[in-house]
Amino acid sequence: MPFALALSGINAANTDLNTTANNIANVNTVGFKSSRAEFSSLYAQTQQGDALTTVGNGVAVSTIAQQFTQGNINTTSNNLDLALSGNGFFVVSKNGALSYTRNGAFQVDQNGYLVTASGDRVQGYQPLANGGFNTGGLSDLQLSTAQVAPQATSTAKMTLNLPSNATAPTTTPLTPSDSTSYNNTTSLTVYDSVGAAHTAQVYFVKGATTSTSSAWNASLYVDGNLVGTPQTLTYSSSGTLTSPANGAVNFGSYNPTTGASPMNITFNFGTSTQYGNSFAVNAISQNGYTTGNLTGINISPSGVVQANFTNGQSTTLGQVALANFANPQGLAQTSNTQWLQTYSSGAAVNGVGGTSGFGTIQSGALEQSNVNVTAELVNMITASRNFQANSQMINTANQDTQAILRI
Repeated sequence: MPFALALSGINAANTDLNTTANNIANVNTVGFKSSRAEFSSLYAQTQQGDALTTVGNGVAVSTIAQQFTQGNINTTSNNLDLALSGNGFFVVSKNGALSYTRNGAFQVDQNGYLVTASGDRVQGYQPLANGGFNTGGLSDLQLSTAQVAPQATSTAKMTLNLPSNATAPTTTPLTPSDSTSYNNTTSLTVYDSVGAAHTAQVYFVKGATTSTSSAWNASLYVDGNLVGTPQTLTYSSSGTLTSPANGAVNFGSYNPTTGASPMNITFNFGTSTQYGNSFAVNAISQNGYTTGNLTGINISPSGVVQANFTNGQSTTLGQVALANFANPQGLAQTSNTQWLQTYSSGAAVNGVGGTSGFGTIQSGALEQSNVNVTAELVNMITASRNFQANSQMINTANQDTQAILRI
């Protein structure tokens, strides 16, 4: 009997040592969670229950309990490296089979999909046309590297001040090369339908003045060519724009030489004024842009993936999905630092970073293993002592057996 009892102790201690060895072996594995060998005593039972003099049948490993404590977060120089701070798992798919991981060392494959080192595709939510994300179903996250198509300028806004003491120019008609034929001018860059840039210049010429109002004639030149006809801006005696009432002015169409569609830009002078004795441009904006090339990918703490382009535009590509479980320790461990859902873990609850029950995502960082090497070394010594003690028990039982056989 002592042989069997001691053998169960040796087996238990050996399992403890193997668990410790596996923890230490994965001390530098990103997203790895350490495990702990837990034991239970064995007793033989009859229909009448345990006898009062029952010694016991030894020990058995009841479970290898996973420890889902937070690992240290280390920053990296790769925006596609993601670290989870708090609860949850990244969701990845291999040919439709879902698994879960804390290892956020992601990369982009040849088709633009965000994948793990083993090629599993990271799951997320696709953006909706009207904003938000389709959280009703998971899909593979794909990072598009295509150029952003240009957008022709259709509106422009100028916030400026025209001097109230200005007088009409002495030279007529307006000639851009002759500064005596106009009072003030300002310019901006506009874009046609193929993304080509053009210089738009607006010239202001003081017109008629009455006791209650002042008029200015605004003329538009694009690439040095007059567009349409001059438009009149009228200001009250207090310096505010009175006509056009909404401040919108359309000079007409311009046909660029780039083969693009005719340009038709509506200018908004609604915030312009006629104060003081100086011309000042406070702000100019327009809604066009040229072709854009990808410059980088940014991922927010909530997992929103955004592509940035050289033309200043950005595009939302999706949102990284997270999953959590009622009993994470019930998950089944697999290779590549991944887990599978089981009956014990409960069904996966999907969500996004920063919401209730889920941690936040940090881009450009990785969660390190939560293995405490010092604690593992102490546990290794303890397990080794237990192994030796049970071995000594077998040696002692063997000596007793030999003594009995010599009688």
